[in-house]
Amino acid sequence: MRKGAPGNSLPEHISRRSEAYISSEQYAEEVAAVKKDLETRAETLARYIIANRATVRDAAKRYGISKSTVHKDISERLPAFNRTLYGEVSEVLALNKAERHIRGGEATRRKYGAK
Repeated sequence: MRKGAPGNSLPEHISRRSEAYISSEQYAEEVAAVKKDLETRAETLARYIIANRATVRDAAKRYGISKSTVHKDISERLPAFNRTLYGEVSEVLALNKAERHIRGGEATRRKYGAK
């Protein structure tokens, strides 16, 4: 396990990594594929969230689909065919949920200025 903030007990293989550069053609193909096959989409979304420690909102924006679709794919479709991946993505989403009050406070400070 990795050391870090209290409650941050993610496995070593789930680390914050920046996205690799891909060409616009590759990106267009990836987005088109995600919108077609449900199992592929759920798996692709899960891998993106794990690799980038992304939120549901980040994943939805990246692939041009709604947050509801991302959430349904991750919470309902993914466990039906890949429990291991579901377990990994659940850890990242649980961490995001635990940290959301902090991110919200930071956004408010940026919007209204620090006092």
